This record gives sequence, C-alpha cells and structure tokens, in this order.
Amino acid sequence: MDFLSDFWTLFLGKLQSPTLGFLIGGMVVAAVNSRLQIPDAIYKFIVFMLLIKVGLSGGIAIRNANLMEMLLPALFAVITGIVIVFIGRYTLAKMPKVRVVDAIATAGLFGAVSGSTLAAALTLLETEGIQYEPWAAALYPFMDIPALVAAIVLASLYTTKEKQRIAEDEYRSKQEFYGEQEYYGQQSITAHGYPKQEVERVKIWPIIKESLQGSALSALMLGLALGVLTRPESVYESFFNPLFRGLLSILMLVMGMEAAARIGELRKVGQWYAIYAFIAPLLHGFIAFGFGMIAHFITGFSLGGCVIMAVIAASSSDISGPPTLRAGIASANPSAYIGSSTAVGTPVALALGIPIFIGLAQALMGN
Repeated sequence: MDFLSDFWTLFLGKLQSPTLGFLIGGMVVAAVNSRLQIPDAIYKFIVFMLLIKVGLSGGIAIRNANLMEMLLPALFAVITGIVIVFIGRYTLAKMPKVRVVDAIATAGLFGAVSGSTLAAALTLLETEGIQYEPWAAALYPFMDIPALVAAIVLASLYTTKEKQRIAEDEYRSKQEFYGEQEYYGQQSITAHGYPKQEVERVKIWPIIKESLQGSALSALMLGLALGVLTRPESVYESFFNPLFRGLLSILMLVMGMEAAARIGELRKVGQWYAIYAFIAPLLHGFIAFGFGMIAHFITGFSLGGCVIMAVIAASSSDISGPPTLRAGIASANPSAYIGSSTAVGTPVALALGIPIFIGLAQALMGN
C-alpha cells in the first residue's frame, strides 16, 4: 500500500510540471478557437535544436562509456519496436471495419519514436534529479528503425497475399464461366492451378535509408556523431543546455494545439483507433519498462534508463515516421495512423505515460 500511495502522490505531482502545463495550455488554446499560431519554421527549428542537444549529450556519453553496457538495452529496444508492430497487427487489425494495412501502419507509427516526447522525458528526469545513462537517448534509432521496417515488411507481405488471393478468386470465377477454356493463355500456373503472381521482394535498405534521412533522426544522429567524434562540451554547456527547457516549453504548447486540432481527424477513422491509441502507449511503455528492469538486474542499467526506454516505446513518431510510412505503405490511410497518434497517442504518452513511468521509477527507488 505504501508503494501505491507513493506512486500516486508522485504521479499527481508530475501532472503539475511546467512542461505538461504548456501541453495542456496548448490544448485549451486550440479548444477555444484562439488564433494563436506558431510558424511551422519555428517549430521545425525548435525540434532540430532539441534533438541536436539530445544527440550531443548522448554522443559525449558514448565516447566515455563502455559500449558493452549498451548492448543489452539496445537489443531490448530493437525487440520492443518489433513486438509493438506485431501487437498492432494481431489486435487492432482484427477489429471490425479496420483495414489491415491501416492497422499495420498505425502500429508502425506507434512503434517508431517521437523525438519531442523523448526530449520532454529527459527534461523531467533532470528536473526530478533522476540519474540515467546519457547514452540512453541513443536507444532512439534502435527502436525506431526496426519498428518502421517491420511495419512496411508486414504490410508488403499482406498486400502480396491479398493480390494472390484476388487472382485466385478471379481465376475460379473465370473457370466456372469458360469451363475448361484456358482463359489465361500463356500465363504460368501455380501448383494449385492458379495464375502465378509476380511477387515484389521487399527491399529493406530503402526503408532504413528513408528513416535515417528523416529530419528528426538525422538531427539526432548528427548530434551523436558530433558528440562522439568532436569535443563539443563548451558549446553544449554554454548554448544548447541553457536553452533546452525554454524551447521544450514552446514545443509542448505547439503539440498541445496540434493534438486538439487533430481530434476531428480521429472521428473519421472510428472508435477502435481511439481505444487503441489510448491503451497502446501505456501498454508499450510497460513492456519496455519490463525489459529495462531485466537489463537493470543483469547489467545495472539505471531506473532512469528504464524510464527512457518506456517513454520511447510509449511515444509515436511525429516527424520522421509519417513520411516513411506514406512512402512504404502507400495504400494506408494517413488519417488513421496520424490522427490516432496526434489526437490521442501523443497526449497520452506525454500527460500520462511520462508521469507514470517516472513515478514508478521513483517508487522503486524508495523501496
């Protein structure tokens, strides 16, 4: 009972933090139809600055870290990203009136990572004085890329099978109409007597390349490279670090406004997406937190690191994921996966997920 009491007190405290206050303020501003606008160029610049800062801190830490300590958390991040996609494939995709490709794309977006949500979590961890490995932010691509690749591969396999099934159904109907006439002429025939379809092989490298070229991941990887290969400590301490919290507050305001504005999109895709988008971030986060605890007991991975793993699993990509999925799963409806992510998934991850996982870590520290 003491554990639950401590956790609940900590959780309520997180809801009053300045970062989440700006998020809620943005949602209120949008709800009352205010004309307040933050130019898109400023939004992109803020995201770039935040991710460069996160990348620099991670790169500096990697340069000074034992890479073997990263191995198990990185492996768990890869597994988590893939597992999230399969969860969506065999839960959301089974719901009534939900197209399988839309469900897979949604799961892929929820398996990918939001850089802004990660930045918010890192700020709150520092505010609460919770220690974590600075290289933990570098787990971002280990979860992000496998999730996007898994989603696109699953969607491609599904559409290929559907094309084959449609061709087989068409062949049956033509055979019934024409009798024994060989309707398909010189087309090759499968072992079952159906026309053989040309199966397009799924190419993995273009998917990885597209993910790496996304603006969010590019900024993070640039920061990591500069942190590892150069000595950016002076500019980091004098410029990037002091600006971090102020820029993050503005970012949360923008995200709150966007989340409220996207609610209309969510109405177009049905209730099952709303239910999934509410439950999935917390479920994914608890799965990742569990993996983090395994690493904690085996390698001494910090509880703060467990929170970071949970948050990147709970987040859904807001910058690099949508264009990657648009290109990789062209038949999926963007309103389904983007609407469910921005209208429900991101607010849940920010307003509930981060406080829950930080509170859980603090409660565990107290025991």
